[in-house]
Amino acid sequence: MVPAKTEQVEDLHLVNLTKRFGDVAAVDDLTLTIPAGSFFALLGASGCGKTTTLRMVAGLEDPTSGSISIGDKDVTRLRAFKRPVNTVFQSYALFPHLDIFENVAFGLRRRGVKNIKPTVEAMLELVELSPMARRKPTQLSGGQQQRVAVARALINKPDVLLLDEPLGALDLKLRRQMQIELKRIQTEVGTTFVHVTHDQEEAMTMADTIAVMNAGRIEQMGSPSEIYEFPRTVFVANFLGQSNLIRGQVSGSGEMLDVAANRRDFRIPRERSFATGADIILGVRPEKMTVLDAPDAARVPDGHNVLSGRVTDVSYTGVSTQYLVQASWGQEIVVFEQNIIVGDRCDVGDDVVVHWSPQNSFGLDGDE
Repeated sequence: MVPAKTEQVEDLHLVNLTKRFGDVAAVDDLTLTIPAGSFFALLGASGCGKTTTLRMVAGLEDPTSGSISIGDKDVTRLRAFKRPVNTVFQSYALFPHLDIFENVAFGLRRRGVKNIKPTVEAMLELVELSPMARRKPTQLSGGQQQRVAVARALINKPDVLLLDEPLGALDLKLRRQMQIELKRIQTEVGTTFVHVTHDQEEAMTMADTIAVMNAGRIEQMGSPSEIYEFPRTVFVANFLGQSNLIRGQVSGSGEMLDVAANRRDFRIPRERSFATGADIILGVRPEKMTVLDAPDAARVPDGHNVLSGRVTDVSYTGVSTQYLVQASWGQEIVVFEQNIIVGDRCDVGDDVVVHWSPQNSFGLDGDE
């Protein structure tokens, strides 16, 4: 029997949370509400403050100022073991001398819970490890050990489960499998998951909401599709995937903005622009663009944005081909094209045109 969904899960509130190490603000006045029962990702590069934030929620680090509460309960100064929070680390930290059943049962035994066998068996079923119950951790693969660590944390019915780079030690194929597994587990139990990672794909695959952190602050927060399709800053545009960014000036107004850049005219829907003045950074994702040999320029659809250039590099990656195109003004443009037709690729040195729909552009503030 799979465990029932966690009941009465409450929102996690961080209010004006700050952590300083000397003169450095690792976390800088962070205010954030993580909805109950959600899968939330803190995404950022090393040193951005995401792990420090997680450690403060876990009670492993004291904040310099600010508060942490779960529902109406302030847990800011509570000791770690008194908080309704459990953490899964990258190292798993399983007990090597105990079998899998006893590793999962550890928290219940420590609290003196009676008749634990049905609960432990249900948790092992949830993580699909029932046949492994009497094996030792060293007899399991990395992915299986990671599921044991999740089961051991969830069996205590925490309000919040913290995941600190939990998939970092796994190889690529296993990591992708575990992304799906973790999302399935979270959906079934309904516990709030807060996942810290520097891996963009990992965050986008699992999370309902992503907060992109930079220098101790949240740069942008939203659903994976919202942040990817509508980045609001240069940092987010380049950290979550890749972006081609072209500086220009808004030269017209209306539902479609005209943008003059490098002696070329581009267009962008007003609703997709976050520029506040005349200066704008026109952005487009590499996979939204198409490369054509220069003689085929007549095939460009009417109304598309177009630039000309020369191919400087071609990289075949299996699913797609990556082109580096030096635009006529010298900037290097990256284009990804899906490999639909075998062998239908441009070569290094070819003169090409690159085009894309204005609807696939976004505009950032030119002051950046």
